[in-house]
Amino acid sequence: PEVINGRTHKATVVDLSPWVEYEFRVVASNSVGIGEPSRPSALLKTKAAVPVVAPTNISGGGGSRSELVITWEPVLEELQNGEGFGYIIMFRPLGSTTWTKAAVASVEANKYVYRNESITPLSPFEVKVGVYNNEGEGTLSSISIVYSGEDEPQIAPAGASALSVSAAEVEVSWQPIAWNRHTGRVLGYEVRRL
Repeated sequence: PEVINGRTHKATVVDLSPWVEYEFRVVASNSVGIGEPSRPSALLKTKAAVPVVAPTNISGGGGSRSELVITWEPVLEELQNGEGFGYIIMFRPLGSTTWTKAAVASVEANKYVYRNESITPLSPFEVKVGVYNNEGEGTLSSISIVYSGEDEPQIAPAGASALSVSAAEVEVSWQPIAWNRHTGRVLGYEVRRL
């Protein structure tokens, strides 16, 4: 802070964070140097304000059929700016003009799951996550694309064949299922003997 005239007995401290406890000390100075600091003042909490920092790392995906799973990195306590902190989740199918809005009234929340039977597997959604507290709604994140949950594969692998390798081993091979909107990502295969 700037040096205050010796005849002044009070000062306004600026650029503090909202809803944070501070304590202050005062030191006297002259041409010889700086003296010992005063004892700390009592703790004082600044007033609350609308939050201005949006959540980061908006992503999601996975989940079950007919689910849209949205995740984010929670906002640190010192950036929540007041009581009653929570998250605002806004999403819409890609290409739609109407947003669906939901609120999660939990400081620790980092996930929201929207369930609706009309959601088709692997549908892209535009997603924004914002913040609010008792003072009002704050900043929204930029738009991220998140895909709804997948369905189980609807297509069986083709071209299954078996080759005897030894008296106790058989090598089984097949053509992999290509990724598409209806099959999703194939994470693995299961080989069954009949």
